[in-house]
Order: sequence, then structure tokens, then C-alpha cells
Amino acid sequence: MADGGGVSEPARRRRRAARPIAVYLFVLALVALVPAFVFSAVLLQRNNEAQERIVETLITGTARSIAQAVDRELNANATTLKVLTTNPALIAGDMATFHDQVSTALAGTGSYVYVLNRALEAMMSTRRPYAPGVQGKSADAVSSGKAFASEGTVVSDLVRGAVSQEYVVNVLQRVEATRLGPVVLGFNRAATQLAPVLLSNRLPDGWNVALLDGAGLIIAASPGAGQTGDRFRLEGAQTVDSSFGWRHETVGDKPSLLVAQRSLLSDWTVVAWAPGDIVARPLADAFWSLLAGGVLLAALVVLVVYWVGLQIGRSVHGLEADARRLGAGQPVEARAFPIAEIETVSTALGDASRRRQAAETEVRFLMRELAHRSKNQMTVIAAMAKQTARGADSVPEFVSSFEKRIFGLARSTDLLLAHGVAGVDLRELLVGQIDPFCPVDGVRVVVDGQSLRLNAQAAQILGMAAHELATNAVKYGAFAREGGRLDVTWQRVEEALAFEWRESGIGVGRAQDNTRRGFGTTVLETMVGRSLGAEVRREVEADMLVWRFVVPLAAIDPAHAGSEAGRPEADK
Repeated sequence: MADGGGVSEPARRRRRAARPIAVYLFVLALVALVPAFVFSAVLLQRNNEAQERIVETLITGTARSIAQAVDRELNANATTLKVLTTNPALIAGDMATFHDQVSTALAGTGSYVYVLNRALEAMMSTRRPYAPGVQGKSADAVSSGKAFASEGTVVSDLVRGAVSQEYVVNVLQRVEATRLGPVVLGFNRAATQLAPVLLSNRLPDGWNVALLDGAGLIIAASPGAGQTGDRFRLEGAQTVDSSFGWRHETVGDKPSLLVAQRSLLSDWTVVAWAPGDIVARPLADAFWSLLAGGVLLAALVVLVVYWVGLQIGRSVHGLEADARRLGAGQPVEARAFPIAEIETVSTALGDASRRRQAAETEVRFLMRELAHRSKNQMTVIAAMAKQTARGADSVPEFVSSFEKRIFGLARSTDLLLAHGVAGVDLRELLVGQIDPFCPVDGVRVVVDGQSLRLNAQAAQILGMAAHELATNAVKYGAFAREGGRLDVTWQRVEEALAFEWRESGIGVGRAQDNTRRGFGTTVLETMVGRSLGAEVRREVEADMLVWRFVVPLAAIDPAHAGSEAGRPEADK
């Protein structure tokens, strides 16, 4: 059962289930944005993985290139030693001459040459002026011993020089054919001189590189990667082996990505490393950029959705107000809205309002006309009763005649109510009044004329006139005998309607039986003539009866509903 507000329970449930249009717009925005962000994140992740592989390949190749550059440096030093091993002064054991020649050749290079005897004692060193005799023990006994035992070139680890007191590296070569016996020729250079070799190939930002000796000490390193002589702080190992890609290690106390490449000419290793998040950082930066962009985009979408929802909401509320006014019977005018579809609905509401107003106006008009015509009909019915009673010889005859006239009046009223303010079609009115009296042989009746509509007053009056004429035709005229014929015609003549009712074949002298003044004569002359301002003429011939009416068009125009002066008067 409906509550006091007149809203049923299902309607309340539907209302509770309803959501503002902004909610659906937000859902639509989420459906559009969330997959886009997810897809972007997946693409970002895949792009980052591809970038990682590219960076890994780049770092590995760069480390290999640096190791090759170191090997080229060592190979150049070894070549220099091989050239020096053929020096005549060295072969002759003339250390003074050899010292002078090599010092001159290496001047300004930062590189030095020394000669060791079997006891690993320095016989000559270009680091200091030449002096005959032994000049001290070698600070790199291990590499020197390997050199005496090897026929090839030996590269030392990091060594602190006895004379320079700085970290150096040595390249040593045994020389057999000298007057002094087998000696070791050593090429000595500062370890820091190898730093430019490490930096010859630029690494990406955030990456460090160091050259380690066989004991894991730093020979040279990029700025900030460590000092020469420091131990490389690789957790769990003193040295590293070559790798074909990076691996996760702990350097110092930080998780790192590390790439190592061993030298082919020495026990040295080139190590490149970077913090573990160096590769993830671009992804994180891109993610936060994506997130920030997403937040800004979401905020923009929220603002747009809010604005669109506000526009739609205002428009819908405007339609709601118009619909309520329409429901209350108030006039509604079409309004301009920012949304074309809603503006179309507003236009439809305005049209519906105009049609409703017109319909209500017509209904009110018809109601007034009905009340007006009801009063007229009471008068007409009273007149019909009086005239029928005067012409009737018995009560049954009175009842029959009066009933027929009532039915004829009712048919005119039905047509009036059916067509309203549009007016009653004259042909339809005449056919409706004549058909009940028409003989079975329809060819004896002709109703012909141009299309014409009558207002309510004219329809009632001409309907009653047609009824009376048809009644007389049955009693005395064309319908009273075989061979009788009725022709009803009309046409517009200037500003008037020329109407003719012609009965032929009624028999000689029959028309004179229609001369007495009864209700029919009253209707034809009084109501048609006076109420419609018409000219009425009746012509009788030997075998023919003709009624002619000339009615002003203004009196029958549907745009004029008639006036009080047009009410039929009762026969006195």
C-alpha cells in the first residue's frame, strides 16, 4: 500500500538504487584510465628490462674494452723491454752507458728501468743517478724471482717502491746474454699512471671502475672509487673472476651490481660496479613520474567529470522542473541547454506543453460549448415537444415522432463531440441525418458538394433541418413513393454557402401536403433563417419540391462558435 507521500515501495527501492550521473562518469573514467595505467606500467616494466639488458651488455663490453686497453699498455711496456734487451751497452755489462741511454729515452715519461742480478740486487735504476756497485735489494722480490724463473714477461702486483716510496707496477724480462750473466730487466711506472686507461671508455653515470692486482689491491680507480693500495672491499672474496654479465655482490656494505674482466697478460682484473638500485632507479623515477602524471590526469579527469556531471545535473534538474510544471498543467517553454540531447528533450517538453495547453483549451471550450448547447438543446427539445404534440393525433404518434427528432439531435451532438473545435463535416452531418430514412435503393439519393466544416451552432441547426426535411421526405416526398429521388447539393458562392434540397418524382399535388406549418417549418425558417442569418426559399412545382438556403460563411465558420443570439427559440 502506498504511503502518505504516494510513493510505492518498489518505486522507493528503485529510487534508492539510483545513482547520480557523476558516479557513472567516474566509473567510466576509471574503466578508461585504469587499464591504460596498467598497460603503461607493463610497458614500462618491459622497457626497463630491455634497458637493463642493454646496460648490462654495455657495461660488460666497456669493462672488456678497459681490460684490453690495460693489456695494450702492458704489451707496450713489454715491447719496450724487449727492445732494451738488445741494447749493446746492456749486453756488454756497461751499466753506466746503459743508464745514460735509457734515462735519456724515458725522460719525462714517468717510467723507469732497472736491472737486477741473480741476488735480486739493483745494479742500476734510472730513478737515481748511476753509481757503480749494488744499489740495494729489489722491493718486488716475488715478481723478480718469477722473472728469473720464466722465459716470458712477468707483470707484478701493486708494489711500494723502495726508492720512490709510492705504489708502482713492474714489467720484468729476463736477459741471458750479458757479460755479467743472467739479469732481469724491469720496467717500472707509477700505478696512478694507469688511471687514464680506466677512464678511456666512459661508463654510465653512477658506475665506478677499478683495476685490481692479483691480491685484490686497487692499482688505479675512477674518482671516488677508492685509493691506490686500498683493498677492494668485495664481501666473501679477495679476487674476482671474469663474468659474462653483471652479478649481484656486496661491495663495501652496499648491495651492488658488479662486472669483472681479467687481463690476459697479468693477474690484474678490471672491475666495474654500481649500487644495486642504479638500474631500478630509472624504473622508479619513471614509475613516480607515471604516478605523478596519473594523479594529475586523474585530477583533471575528476574536474572534467565534475564539470560535465554538474552540467548534466543542472540540465536534468531543469528538465525535472519543466516536467513538474507540465504535470501541474503550467506552460513550459523550451530552454537552451549545453547538452544537445537534453535540449531536444526540452524542445519536446515545450511542444508537449503547447499541445496540452491547446488540448486543455479545447476541452474547456468544448465543456463551455457543451453547457451552452445543453441549454440550447433543452430549449430545442422543449420546442420539439410542443410542435410534435400539436401535429400528433395520438400519444404513440407523438412518442415516435419525438423520439426520431431526439435521435437526430443526438447524432448532430455526437459529431460535434467527435470533431471538437475542428468543426463538423457537412457531408458527414447530412449523411448521418438522411441514412435512417433513406430507401434501400441508395441510387435514389445523391449528396454532393465540396468539403466544408461547420461550427457547433451551425451543425446543430443544419442537422435538425436535415432531419426534418428527411422526415417530410418519408411522409410526403421523395421517400414516400417508388421513383422518388433526393438530390442534396451545395457550393460556395462568394462569401456564402448555397445549399439546395431537391425532391423529385414525388407525384402531382403531393408537395401541397407539405404546406402546413409544423416543427419542420419552424426549424427551416426560424432557426436556419434567423439563427444563421440565412435566406430560406421554398419552391413547389407539379412533381418537385425544392428548398434553397443561402447561409453566410461567417455564420458556419468553425473559428466562430456562435453567440447567445444564435440560440434557437421555442415556438410560441
